[in-house]
Amino acid sequence: MGKTGGPVGTTGGTGTMTAVVQERYGAEPEGVFRRARIARPAVRPGEVLVRVLASSVDRGTWHMMAGLPYAVRPVSGLRGPKLPNPGRAVAGVVEEVGRDVAGFAPGDEVYGTAVAAFAEYAATRPDRIAPKPAGLSFEQAATVPVSALTALQAVRDRAMVRPGQQVLITGAAGGVGTFAVQIAHALGARVTAVASTAKLDAVRALGADRAVDYTRDDFLAGRRRYDAIVDIAGNRTLRDLRRALAPRGRLVITGGETNGRWLGGTDRQLRAQLLSPFVGQHLGTFIASEHADGLRDLTALIDTGKLTPVLAGVHPLAETATAVRRLLDGRITGKLALTVPAP
Repeated sequence: MGKTGGPVGTTGGTGTMTAVVQERYGAEPEGVFRRARIARPAVRPGEVLVRVLASSVDRGTWHMMAGLPYAVRPVSGLRGPKLPNPGRAVAGVVEEVGRDVAGFAPGDEVYGTAVAAFAEYAATRPDRIAPKPAGLSFEQAATVPVSALTALQAVRDRAMVRPGQQVLITGAAGGVGTFAVQIAHALGARVTAVASTAKLDAVRALGADRAVDYTRDDFLAGRRRYDAIVDIAGNRTLRDLRRALAPRGRLVITGGETNGRWLGGTDRQLRAQLLSPFVGQHLGTFIASEHADGLRDLTALIDTGKLTPVLAGVHPLAETATAVRRLLDGRITGKLALTVPAP
């Protein structure tokens, strides 16, 4: 990451804070992120200001950083980023509560999501945070909100996984995948996890009944049919996935990773939704919602030992670009956290 720059204007705030900022889109993190002193966000009515102690990176970080596919730009900014940085996940301590906020007080340890989370402070709504699980460090907790909420909604709410069902999870060793395997196992499913050779033992340890090495075997070949497929890796065709799905099975596509700059694989998701009403299989995708109810459900799983974050490493905030690069390289299992030093 480049040297600390001068102040970058943001709205509101009393005083300044250190943050990672990006002022343009770019596919290479080393050329996009830099540290700067920017205005500390002001807490408005109905908001909570969190002193961020840890955050994390995920695939969505790259999409917002790069502004790709172009379909994300109506949200992220047409010509350049609307927000100072693409960080979403937070774990930290409540610094201040705005008017009309109940249930939180300064000093509370919390986790959840906020905008521009790669910073010392982040403002968020109270319905997007929850008390931090007592058994997790701040770094562990920061890996949960974005990826585990996606996994929970994909496995439990969209795939509707039930005890005894055969469930296939692609991308099982990634940030979303490591949570998805554990959640499917906790729901009583028979889990087949797809990962690379070096990561097979890791996904078995998370509760996979069967681990398939995609570098050696075609995990969709053969006569096996699945009651549910959660496709996180996003690199197989809709036709291939349907062949491995039971006649009344449910396919949930959470990944659309291709090199397409316009749609980036979302065309496959759109085709699945358009086809679904005309076939016996339920085919679909979704945009994960960030809400406190889901966080509390995840906390319950964590507190009972059914869900444990897989922390692949921790980087200081100054090494955000390094963390994103490691994520893109695809060699890690689980999630990477960022620590935020005290102001």
